[in-house]
Amino acid sequence: MRFRLTPRETSFYDLFAISADNVLSGSKLLMELLAAEPATRVEIADRMRAAEHAGDDATHAIFHQLNSSFITPFDREDIYRLASRLDDIMDFMEEAVDLVVLYELQELPKGVAQQIEVLHRAAELTAEAMPHLRTMEHLNEYWIEVNRLENQADQIHRKLLAHLFNGTYEAIEVMKLKQVVDVLEEAADAFEAVANTVETIVVKES
Repeated sequence: MRFRLTPRETSFYDLFAISADNVLSGSKLLMELLAAEPATRVEIADRMRAAEHAGDDATHAIFHQLNSSFITPFDREDIYRLASRLDDIMDFMEEAVDLVVLYELQELPKGVAQQIEVLHRAAELTAEAMPHLRTMEHLNEYWIEVNRLENQADQIHRKLLAHLFNGTYEAIEVMKLKQVVDVLEEAADAFEAVANTVETIVVKES
């Protein structure tokens, strides 16, 4: 760790932990969506929308703290990037739930459950990792595992696309389902982007 003579604003650590915990809450709502009957999905979508708004609030709090802080715990651009990428995850998860409800999808392909399970595990790892930013320790296993999960998500996504285009579904249904699985894939990519940002921060600070 680099030795610093100036005090640093430490509230960022708490704010990042809050943002990551909110992402974990969003992933749990995705898990609920899997088990829900179509008639109850609207209520889940409402809760996901509220979680997305809470995520926006957490992101704005980080930006506000960044703009009002002279000394920051690590590079300002990395703080901005990490906050934005955590926010991206929530946006993608909320979009996926909203599409399922808006398109009135009845049954989701089995591969969607696998996508969501990967996202939930990535969310757990991200929530566990954020408090370790204080010390920059015990984080390498986090970004290695999230990168592995993203690779797994890529494979699931490709198999899902192959399944969608095998002639089982009507063309309009394929278009709807493809949008959902593509957005879930974007969420997986966003988790990897967060992990890569954390790795960059740790490397800079070591």
